[in-house]
Amino acid sequence: MRLALVTRAVGRVALGMSVVWLGAGCRVVNLWEPTDEQILARILPSAVQVILEQQEGRRFRAASGVIIATRPATSGTECFVLTAGHTFSGPARGKGVYVVFGSSKGRETKVRAAVLVESETDNLDLALLKAESDRCTPASVRRPATLGEWAWVVAFPWGSRMTLARGVVSQTDFDGPADRDRDSRLMVDASVSYGASGAGVYEARTGSLIGVVEGYSTARLNSQGGDTSWYIDVPVPGQTLVTSLRSIRKFLEETGHSDLLQDSFR
Repeated sequence: MRLALVTRAVGRVALGMSVVWLGAGCRVVNLWEPTDEQILARILPSAVQVILEQQEGRRFRAASGVIIATRPATSGTECFVLTAGHTFSGPARGKGVYVVFGSSKGRETKVRAAVLVESETDNLDLALLKAESDRCTPASVRRPATLGEWAWVVAFPWGSRMTLARGVVSQTDFDGPADRDRDSRLMVDASVSYGASGAGVYEARTGSLIGVVEGYSTARLNSQGGDTSWYIDVPVPGQTLVTSLRSIRKFLEETGHSDLLQDSFR
């Protein structure tokens, strides 16, 4: 409401700009900022679902992903997608890989994809996919995240519909100061669940990509009594682990794909 009131006050005369005089000098302050609806209109088209299928077409596993770049191709447009590397580990190897575009508009298109490179280590959990689609809208990339800023997470939990979660960047570089350019991680307090791995995390104010969901902290609940022991791991609310923009850039540089992030970022 505050933004709406300010916008009406400046109206057509100021066109969203105001001059503030400070002594003998002056500075220009931008009073207009995009609404959440406008930011989400930028973000949502870059969010995709990643699906792994058995040979007979039965779904084996689902994850989330984010489009980072496009490139002209002979038959259309090549689309490059980042997701979590552990999506393709273990029994998932050899399964058919697909990317679902257009979920934000309700007109989904499933396209076969190829895994260009993947990494699942203690320091880095990323994979780069390539597909061809004319519905490919990459996310913008501008700067790394800062502590305390608001962020959107756009994911497909449990292999279902697109879901939005919002929170703040609650921790940065929690692996320690050593080699931050390589393995820096973030934490956001937006809660996610199974299927959100690989989802894009975006700065709420500008809509620019600041990272990719790696996973989430869990707590183990054990059975009490009974003849058969069992346990279940449940997500810890507000502890979503995120691969940072610095680590993404390092991953792309080391695998020969540094040209995919063209926006200004240092």
